[in-house]
Amino acid sequence: MSFREAANELGVTPTAISHQIRILEDNCGQPLFRRRPRPLELTSAGERLFPVIRSGFDMFASAIAAASPRISHKRLRVTSPNAFASRWLVPRLPKWRDVYPKIPLEIIGTDSVLDLRAGEADIAIRYTRRMPLDLNGKEIFRDTFFPVCSPELLARGTQRIKRAADLLHYPLIHFDWMNRDRDAPTWSRWLATARSIDPSIPETNKAWDLSFREELHAIDAVAAGQGIAMLSDVVVGRELKSGVLVKAHDLSLPGYGFYVVHVANHPEQPSIEAFSAWLRLVI
Repeated sequence: MSFREAANELGVTPTAISHQIRILEDNCGQPLFRRRPRPLELTSAGERLFPVIRSGFDMFASAIAAASPRISHKRLRVTSPNAFASRWLVPRLPKWRDVYPKIPLEIIGTDSVLDLRAGEADIAIRYTRRMPLDLNGKEIFRDTFFPVCSPELLARGTQRIKRAADLLHYPLIHFDWMNRDRDAPTWSRWLATARSIDPSIPETNKAWDLSFREELHAIDAVAAGQGIAMLSDVVVGRELKSGVLVKAHDLSLPGYGFYVVHVANHPEQPSIEAFSAWLRLVI
């Protein structure tokens, strides 16, 4: 959303970027950006075109990287948050092996922030509000949080969920946020948002709620039908798609961005670029 930053990334002038966008808009027959007032925004046509073009470039990059003899066959060490590694990344690793059978991966699932500059990993998937300024990389996607439970829990419940207050008849499952962000998408923030819509929702601190240190344990408890938790639509996306878990209420909270990052001029740069392109492609 910045012609100037795009120009810096490509090593050309902002005028050259603007000229190319004008050509693209002429070919499409309609504007792709709203230029006034700032900040820059995509039009509805631009929003439809963007994911297709992004996927196309990612496919080009992945294919070229796969064909490049410069890629080494050393083990590529990838670190990511525990829950993301377990629920999102690991189930998709067969797709990596299909494309890059000669580049083994070492997955380091940890909620600690490993030091890439000290060589603790080659590439990291960071879960944060903003792109880390001291590293190279790109945002791959952002998530959203909403109440999630097993369908069996709802089937057993005596209270059907029609409004936010109805969730208080069920055990609420919590887990720790390691970054201590006061704006994290927790139950307390969700309930505060719900009360701003429906002030009749009572204050609560139920003794029968469950609390876990690890997000993975909270997800396991939800899948076992022990309660309802605020979960990421990215982390439990497969379970939601299969019906193992269901959305308990439509009110949602914004999460964070998933960024794939690395140090500049890394000796395994071709393999890193291949993994980064593949990661964005398998979404």
